[in-house]
Amino acid sequence: MARTLENLLGDYVIRNPSEKVAVSSLCGKDRVIGIYFSAEWCPPCKGFTPKLVEFYKKIHEKEEGCKFEIVFVSWDKDDNTFAEYFKTMPWLAQPFGHAKKGKLCKKFRVQGIPKLVLIDAETGQTITREGYSHLMEDENGTEFPWRRKKFGDIIKGKLLKEGKEVDALEELKGKIVGLYFSAHWCPPCRVFTPELIRTYEKLKANGKKFAVIFVSSDRSEDSFTSFANSMPWLALPFGDPRSQMLKNLYEVEGIPMLVMIDEQGGVITLDGRLALNEDIDGQEFPWYPKPINELTEGGAIQLNESACLVLFVEPEDEEVDRARDLLLQPATEEHNKGEHRDLVFFIGADDDICESVRVFASLSERTPLLTILDFPEQKVYVSEEKNITTEHVCSFVKDYLQGTLPARPCRSNSN
Repeated sequence: MARTLENLLGDYVIRNPSEKVAVSSLCGKDRVIGIYFSAEWCPPCKGFTPKLVEFYKKIHEKEEGCKFEIVFVSWDKDDNTFAEYFKTMPWLAQPFGHAKKGKLCKKFRVQGIPKLVLIDAETGQTITREGYSHLMEDENGTEFPWRRKKFGDIIKGKLLKEGKEVDALEELKGKIVGLYFSAHWCPPCRVFTPELIRTYEKLKANGKKFAVIFVSSDRSEDSFTSFANSMPWLALPFGDPRSQMLKNLYEVEGIPMLVMIDEQGGVITLDGRLALNEDIDGQEFPWYPKPINELTEGGAIQLNESACLVLFVEPEDEEVDRARDLLLQPATEEHNKGEHRDLVFFIGADDDICESVRVFASLSERTPLLTILDFPEQKVYVSEEKNITTEHVCSFVKDYLQGTLPARPCRSNSN
């Protein structure tokens, strides 16, 4: 997995301005790498960094040949400030202004600092993006490295059903589960809840084995009870500690959020709300992610979070089908990377949002038009090829992944 770490961090990191450390040397069985996004100008960072230093030293003192390392990714404004701040840290750092910083922030959805992400150095898989919260709650590192617990281990116990207690594992056995993170005080939740109820009841009427659990963020038990009583499904009791455990497990940062879980406790999708809004009749239940999606207003949210390949075509069915055939091979290869996916694939056809995206990115009206839109990094990549083939799409993707594809700023950055 050395290549995976190098793809994330680059070929080397530094221990001090003059000492380079090969990223490949950080790999190994049972090793954990912390990626620490921070900056000297950020007051919460300056409060957290000493705690992290103390924790880092504690772990190293406790374990001989410790397999925990941290790489500092700076959000500082200049090289001198970075260097002074880095002197307070006993770990490694990415060189200041490294080209990988943007991709790291995008991959781990870093919208604010401090942020501590832990990854498994053997597999390259993310252990948790919430290292900051875990450390604040577990300063002695009793459960370090805070690996994700299984859904079944967390949810076991009592749930509420029509005001009565029932056994969770018995109620959920053999069913697809939707974890509905919501609250009565949240206006978007009050809008989405009736939509979820309609789809839930339709699925149940069609014989689908589907259970929903309300995981509340309400501020009072009265509000919780009132909201839970409007729902025809299960609920975690108000104030139940499993609520926070589930929020940590699925990294819930906003509500409403619908997480779909399969019969074995594995995640189907974290974007159940979007999937349901796109499929209110539940024809594609339980909404397994697809390698290729059509660009709609709901799906366009992904444009703000990831680099997206969009093939714009005429809205006729045969053109959309042809576009799907052209994209299938490279889209499937990316989709199979799982959390290491670099691109999300879309077909832009007849939804109104397609025109808005074209205007925002200053794209021509030509079809077919093959693009990669990297809005998080404010970059746009456009193919000049008019006779698009699968081979051309694969070459376009390969050049992007290798960093050799020419880019231009998107419209909002060029005005």
